Amino acid sequence: MDNKSQTYTTSSVTSSDGTIIGYRQLGSGPGIILLHGGASASQGYMKLGTLLSDTFTVYIPDRRGRGLSGPFGDNYDIKKEVQDLDAILKKTDAHNVFGLSTGALIALQAALNLPSIHKAALYELPLDIDNSTMAILSFMPRFDQEIAEGKVAEASVTLTKDFGKFFLPGSIQFLIAILPRFVLVRFYTWFMRNDAKNIKGDDVPLKELIPTFHFDYQLVVEMKGTLEHFKAVRAEVLLLGGSESPSFLKRTLDALCRVLPNVERVELQGLSHGAALDGGKPERVAQELRSFFLQPQIYSQN
Repeated sequence: MDNKSQTYTTSSVTSSDGTIIGYRQLGSGPGIILLHGGASASQGYMKLGTLLSDTFTVYIPDRRGRGLSGPFGDNYDIKKEVQDLDAILKKTDAHNVFGLSTGALIALQAALNLPSIHKAALYELPLDIDNSTMAILSFMPRFDQEIAEGKVAEASVTLTKDFGKFFLPGSIQFLIAILPRFVLVRFYTWFMRNDAKNIKGDDVPLKELIPTFHFDYQLVVEMKGTLEHFKAVRAEVLLLGGSESPSFLKRTLDALCRVLPNVERVELQGLSHGAALDGGKPERVAQELRSFFLQPQIYSQN
């Protein structure tokens, strides 16, 4: 299955600050919105969306600053992301949201603020509860400097060596650790050039997605230390994670499990952070989402 063989329509909404938020739509049934994480866009969720489309109407936005959507704009923050999601919820009358990584951060904050969200499934959100996430992201000044200098391949190497090592298989981690930076820079330069030549339809080139990681980092910084706020979430929440994922993400799920009032947690054996992506195991994730979102609500929003 690839994006070229999957049919979808596109539409858009206007967020409260006037920014256009575009999304892909496929399937029929109750609405579900899939929110992507960092250095990503809607194209990475087409397999998951297709798997769910036999049961749900699936909406996959390009979050602002990417693809079908308008720019990040001034004073970017979590509030703007929640407003973007709110605009889609109002247009589509959807009540179900799935988010991966920083997409899950947005979904969690939205579940606190928006009563229209009845159910939210969150896959390994980087909510910093003990400074471990911020410590892992300590490479960001170097990343931002490389992006500012137009060195996207170099920034990709920084991202891979200092952050990707927590999410990649052990054999690839070893390879990346031993390879000199200049070799990896040459690889990314070639890969991005090739990727740009082969981009089809609404997909976004990797070279354009890598710089957006800065804005996802902003969300992590902004939401640090907000764990206790989420005691007030009324929506039903499914916390998802992989058994092979980093311990700092598992600790966050543990902490949220103790705080959220209407929560269920599932650990997917043998899977890691990218399970929901096209290159992961979206079949396993789709199975859990289908079960969760089709269950009758166990309480009233009122």
